[in-house]
Amino acid sequence: MGGDVRVAMVTGASEGIGEAISGRLCGLGYRVAMVARRSDKLDRAVADVGEGAFAVPCDLSSPEEIAGAVDAVGGQGGRIDALVNCASTTRFGSALALSDAEWMSGFEVKVFGALRLMRAVWPHLVETKGAVVNIGGTGARTPRFAHAMSGPLSAALTAMTKAFADGGVEAGVRVNQINPGGVLTPRFAGWLQAQAEGSGRSLDEIAAEAARHGGFARYGTPEDVANLVAFLLSPEGEWLQGAVIDMDGGMTKGL
Repeated sequence: MGGDVRVAMVTGASEGIGEAISGRLCGLGYRVAMVARRSDKLDRAVADVGEGAFAVPCDLSSPEEIAGAVDAVGGQGGRIDALVNCASTTRFGSALALSDAEWMSGFEVKVFGALRLMRAVWPHLVETKGAVVNIGGTGARTPRFAHAMSGPLSAALTAMTKAFADGGVEAGVRVNQINPGGVLTPRFAGWLQAQAEGSGRSLDEIAAEAARHGGFARYGTPEDVANLVAFLLSPEGEWLQGAVIDMDGGMTKGL
């Protein structure tokens, strides 16, 4: 095994939830390999996170780049203790509007990218008795016609989480999943801001109204999700295996 400092890989790390997770784990003493496709955005995020973070540019639709990224992290960090699959190219759109190419892109990154990473990182995690946290979405249990892609992608990721968790029992690797609801990432907040400007109201007013009508407490923040990831990777979360946790302020009403 490498050095004493724990090492985590976080995908989708150039903004939003992935960047917040990276910052949280660096604050806990991890060295964090921040993984994303666009080097310019990734370099900015690494600079914002600061000490402990380093950039690993990678196109998760490329098996070759994934293998190279895992080798680079293992070589630079000497070990890999955690993998957080947060990357997504999910498109907004109805079931009728989304093209085959958009569907394929969504599955290629969120599902196959996560699968390939888990396979590549697994030997490292077995050695360190590490953990995986996959970031899905509540659409896995409440699919919607108007935002059709999120549900199937998150459901596929959920099934994969369960399968790897089953194998992880004997291997000593914990595998769990978080399904966030509405999180105020830059992209989602930008969409809400456009709605607010169109109605002459503030972003806070639009968000509060949506929460009232939807029967949930509030929209989440990337830091909310990062805090739960930190718990799942901690010794306090070690009895959780194959858990799929809805984190949505009460938005999901089903059992």
